[in-house]
Amino acid sequence: MSSTFKELANLDRLIHEPARLAILTALASCQKTDFIFLQRLTGLSAGNLSVQLSKLEEAKLVNTEKKIVAKRTKTHVFITSKGQESIRQYWKKMEDLHNAAGSWKSEG
Repeated sequence: MSSTFKELANLDRLIHEPARLAILTALASCQKTDFIFLQRLTGLSAGNLSVQLSKLEEAKLVNTEKKIVAKRTKTHVFITSKGQESIRQYWKKMEDLHNAAGSWKSEG
């Protein structure tokens, strides 16, 4: 197995999962957003978004803050510095892997 394929196989699965990747990528650009905006942006159901945020929060990649506003709960989601660094490293690795794959030659 080539080193490129080994690196692909060893990507951080917590981040690589499409819903969590979308969440972290969105938060990396805006730092903080509310739950409803993030739900609309990612296209996830409220339940799925909650589950994915819980996993990211357990890994200390995001924080959530709930407040009561006009008798309704408003949830804000923040990316942590660990989350920022993790998503930056993820995209750097993907770019490196993409560049490495571009240099492959067919042996046929």
